Amino acid sequence: MTMTAEVVRVRVPERTIRHDVRAVKIVLHRELLRFVSDRTRILSSLVQPVLWLLVLGTGLSALVPSGPGGVDLRTFMFPGILAMTVMFTAMFSAASIVWDREFGFLREMLVAPVSRASIVVGKCLGGALVATAQGVVILAMAGLVGVPYSPSLLLSLVAMMLLGSFAITAFGVALAAGIKNMQSFFGLMQMAMMPMLFLSGALFPLSSLPAWLGLLTRINPLTYAVDPMRQLVFAHLRVDPRVEAAFNPGVTWGDWRVPVGVEVVMVVVMAFALLGLAILRFRRTE
Repeated sequence: MTMTAEVVRVRVPERTIRHDVRAVKIVLHRELLRFVSDRTRILSSLVQPVLWLLVLGTGLSALVPSGPGGVDLRTFMFPGILAMTVMFTAMFSAASIVWDREFGFLREMLVAPVSRASIVVGKCLGGALVATAQGVVILAMAGLVGVPYSPSLLLSLVAMMLLGSFAITAFGVALAAGIKNMQSFFGLMQMAMMPMLFLSGALFPLSSLPAWLGLLTRINPLTYAVDPMRQLVFAHLRVDPRVEAAFNPGVTWGDWRVPVGVEVVMVVVMAFALLGLAILRFRRTE
């Protein structure tokens, strides 16, 4: 008796834009669920900016007394603390790619019948929303440091945080795409992010800097995310012009002060360029 083996045909559905959009939603939803369910992560990521703002800012404020028409140092630091909060939260979101690779979940995503670009977009959107949510918690403390609760100011700051965190998440994904363990990623993250933070004017004014340090701040991409937020804050304060010139000099290229609109456009261009780089590197990952 002759036995004939039946051939089982497996049909893989064709990849469509609809599938890619659904993949973006799934990755985005997963990022939000991971954030909401991890209360330890939420609390720990808030401790550092609160310490910088309320403890360090209060201590340094005693060295810079503010009189009539002056500005509290904590008010000056507030936009920088917002940037720091979303920056590190966004990078931690990108770090989950390395975590997924170590535990094998990334391979399951890579073999799914969707484009890898959709996975990157979902990851960047999820990281941006999570980082912005963390930033909103710090934003709620604005009144404690002399920043007014103006609806237009708050909405503008949230928009800038969302844009900046998207760019930083894309940068983190580009870094994480070629790294296979968490220790290497966090070491590389600290090496990349700490100089960017300190050279962005987040914690000290950009006026009266040495020429070499001023040059580094101008070529630092993060500078163009921090400065618009600081200019938004100062636009809602009553500050002596001389004090504002010292604490909010803006970014200058030669004798030209870069407008906020140009800085925002630069951040948008940077965000899409980093997204493209992240997609390119993610397509080569295994």
